Amino acid sequence: MVAAVRRLKDNALSLMFLILFVLSVCGQAVAGLLDYNDRQVAAGAEPVSLLDYVASSSFAVDVAENWQSEYLQFFLFIMVTVWLVQRGSPESKEPGEEGAESDEQQRIGRYAEAGSPAWARARGLRLWVFSNSLGLVMGAIFLLSWLAQSVAGQAAYNAGRLGDLRDPVSWSAYVTSPEFWNRSLQNWQSELLAVLSMVVLSIYLRQRGSPESKPVGAPHASTGVEG
Repeated sequence: MVAAVRRLKDNALSLMFLILFVLSVCGQAVAGLLDYNDRQVAAGAEPVSLLDYVASSSFAVDVAENWQSEYLQFFLFIMVTVWLVQRGSPESKEPGEEGAESDEQQRIGRYAEAGSPAWARARGLRLWVFSNSLGLVMGAIFLLSWLAQSVAGQAAYNAGRLGDLRDPVSWSAYVTSPEFWNRSLQNWQSELLAVLSMVVLSIYLRQRGSPESKPVGAPHASTGVEG
């Protein structure tokens, strides 16, 4: 019992966000169903069940377009913070520390410690893959989500066109259409603004006890310092 409680406490942050994620998806499914059926009835069509709705392209494209923008945000932030800095932000390395850093700083190869992952001691391709694994996975999820958005979006877009007695479009025509890029860019701009806000506001504002903030008494110019 004590061990189980300890495991819950040790993983409380990820568990909380997992629960919130599941609740949000369920809420989106119910709200989306009500909105979809309202439009179905207005168009003189039959309403659909919850199961039919969550298996539809309409639901899939709405989910995928949000996922791809979120993972794009994290992918870009992970990669650009290797080379770009922001003086005073806890989200940045110190100016002058740009780059991939030395093997000693990264504790890889002969500098690996007793508790280091096995791949941190490897050489060649395995070490390169592990050294860039976070960016690679985030980038891959972004691309797969964007692909899913394009496929589901094409299906939903063509369903609307057929309902208007217009010819469907090909996938290549859809991914170059204003519809696709409007969906993508309206999410990208909000995610990029959120990252910009976090980088800049964290220079001057504090949140006591949060690792995403500098200590309350830290100077504004302190960079890469977290509370």
